[in-house]
Amino acid sequence: MERAKVLNLNQYRAQALVEDGKHLISVGDLDGAVDAFQRAIELHPIADAYSYMGWVLSLKGQTDQAILLCKTAIELDPDFGNPYNDIGSYLIQKNQLEDAIPWLQKAKNARRYEPRHFPHINLGRIYSAQGRISDAISEFRQALTYAPEHQEIQKVLEQLEKLQDSSI
Repeated sequence: MERAKVLNLNQYRAQALVEDGKHLISVGDLDGAVDAFQRAIELHPIADAYSYMGWVLSLKGQTDQAILLCKTAIELDPDFGNPYNDIGSYLIQKNQLEDAIPWLQKAKNARRYEPRHFPHINLGRIYSAQGRISDAISEFRQALTYAPEHQEIQKVLEQLEKLQDSSI
């Protein structure tokens, strides 16, 4: 029983460090964020810490390392959608569009994931780049169901619909 209490306390502390790391990202302290995520992992390995550390490393140009950290996050919590979307995003950055699609599909279906509109936006971007306008429109429409006030999504959707109308 005592060991379980220590694990729960360490998990709570690790989650608090993840929140600290996210705050440090928001104020531009990427090195401090990496340190917070690393300390969280040392206390209690949680998917969130690996995923967010991957995100910070991607911001620093370390995309391959970010992908590895996201894969570790997925091993720890396959229901957590962020690392699936992040891997898809990193593959888009590397112009590996077809490789990104299955990761983004998994993000869309993840049980625990916020913000849910991101994988739809990313898939919409891929489909648009591939000339699959109907598929792109479908993804951006789905994104709007999660973020109805998102003006950038609305603009892109309008442009794609005009493009589709002009090609008919």
